Amino acid sequence: QVQLVESGGGLVQPGDSLTLSCVASGFTFSEYSMNWYRQAPGKELEFVAGSGVRESGHSTFYAESVEGRFTISRDNAKGTVYLHMSGLKPEDAAIYYCDHKGFYGQGTQVTVSS
Repeated sequence: QVQLVESGGGLVQPGDSLTLSCVASGFTFSEYSMNWYRQAPGKELEFVAGSGVRESGHSTFYAESVEGRFTISRDNAKGTVYLHMSGLKPEDAAIYYCDHKGFYGQGTQVTVSS
């Protein structure tokens, strides 16, 4: 069955960088686009970034709130999608989830605080 395991979250200060990872299994990873979502306390699930099936990065798209600061990438051989986050802001604090066709992992917590 589909499994998505996110990791890499933590407590960082504003302006810091962090890279999240999501290891996928149970499906042919290289044939599917992958997305990152996040959910802050008391808020709805929010799309963050998406990646097409290629590793080249040509088919990537971002929420306006993270454009220019976050980069999604993938390693099809490892079945892993990454989210590199830079210039983190307090409003980026949330649980981050990777998504495969509406299936989410357990998430990884990102806290941004000075």
